[in-house]
Amino acid sequence: MTTFQKLAALLVVLGQDSAAAVLKGLSPQDVEAVSVEMAKIGLMDQATQQAILTEFSEVAIEASTAVRGGVDFTQLALEKAIGIFKANNIVSRVAPTRTPVAAMQEIVDMEARQISNLIKNEQPQTVALILSYLPPDKAAQVLTMTRAEVRDQVIERLATLVPTPIEAVERLVSILGAKTGVKQTRALNQTGGLKCAAAILNALDKNNSKSLLVAIEERNPELVQSIQQKMFTFEDLVTIEPAGLQRILREVDLRELAIALKSASEELKGALLGAISKRAAETVSEEMGLMGPLKLRDIEAAQNKIIEIVRRLESEGEITIGREQTAA
Repeated sequence: MTTFQKLAALLVVLGQDSAAAVLKGLSPQDVEAVSVEMAKIGLMDQATQQAILTEFSEVAIEASTAVRGGVDFTQLALEKAIGIFKANNIVSRVAPTRTPVAAMQEIVDMEARQISNLIKNEQPQTVALILSYLPPDKAAQVLTMTRAEVRDQVIERLATLVPTPIEAVERLVSILGAKTGVKQTRALNQTGGLKCAAAILNALDKNNSKSLLVAIEERNPELVQSIQQKMFTFEDLVTIEPAGLQRILREVDLRELAIALKSASEELKGALLGAISKRAAETVSEEMGLMGPLKLRDIEAAQNKIIEIVRRLESEGEITIGREQTAA
């Protein structure tokens, strides 16, 4: 095994929180290299775990059951280490299921203005497919150059985009390749989805993002709710000012908070516990220690309740979340 393979295996054994802590200390190049190897790991038997732990003898941990790495593990560990948007960019490059295509890569490498000119007469579904390949920042730039009357349709198509038949994508790549002068070399399949749509909306300024969601909500309120759940995650609470956190936590039951924090990063735990009284923080910490293992769905349910409080307070103007629009 190479050094990166060994490190990737160790991170899988340690779990997402510890993996995130290690990844934070690596250079961007090393993070990507380790991510490539983590995404390749399937079920790791106990013998392999023990061999890895023996080599990394300074790590005081016992692995008693089989653990699984793979793309999902890599995605979650990276999200905790460097945030959802950087994580999406890395996973989209290193995930073993993605097939590189020369024609599409040429488009991805273009300037936003060039891409906008290339797809300006295409249908919203086609534009959505192209945007799903772009980094969120560039996709947001292209979207702002798209005709205003179809932007919300593009986001709606993007959020509901499913794996596209190879034959259909081959035809699209062929057409775009003819426009760009690039010869198609391989087949292609790509999925957008809620995370992709949320990432692009987050990359837009707040006013544009909100207006697009309002337009989509008139046709599909359930879709907007699903997109918003991906736009603001429980870990994003760490970006809210202390005064805002104090306002949020006044409406959160301490036991509910303890459950929600069971899978949170140390940074977020510190921020939230620091926003309540010392006595309340001690109560939450004691509660967490007595709980033992919890089901992931119970933790996520508690986190979602807190997120709903955040959204309500933000809509009422009592707190501010996300980026503010930068003045030109």
